[in-house]
Amino acid sequence: MGRIFTVELEGRSYCCKFCKTHLALVDDLISLTFYCQRGKAYLFSNVVNFTIGELEERSMISGLHTVADIYCCRCGQIIGWKYEIAHEKNQKYKEGKFVLERGRIVDEIDFSTTEFYMESHANMSDAEDA
Repeated sequence: MGRIFTVELEGRSYCCKFCKTHLALVDDLISLTFYCQRGKAYLFSNVVNFTIGELEERSMISGLHTVADIYCCRCGQIIGWKYEIAHEKNQKYKEGKFVLERGRIVDEIDFSTTEFYMESHANMSDAEDA
C-alpha cells in the first residue's frame, strides 16, 4: 500500500473523530439539519481526505438519490456520503455535495479544548499530590 497524503485545511475545520484527519472547513458548511440512520448529519459543499465507495440508489426522507458512501482516507472509517444524482427536481441542489455524520466528526475547536482541559486537569491533580 502506498503512502497516504492528506490536505491540511487552513482555518476552523471538522475532522475525523477517530484519527483527527481534516475533512471540511466550517466555511463550507451548508446545513446542520440533515439526519442519517445514526443521528444528526451536516451538509457540506466540499470535503477533503476521503475515499469514495460504490454508487447506489438510496431512498431517503427527501426522495430517491444516487449516492456513494465516503470514508476517511487515513483510518478508513465511514464518515458520510456524497450525493451524485438527486432524482427529484427540488433536491437537485444536493448534487455534488457531501453529508458528514455528526457522530463521526469533531469540530477542531472541540478536540483542542478537550486536550487543553485534560492537560490542565492533569496539572491540578499533580498539585494535589504534592
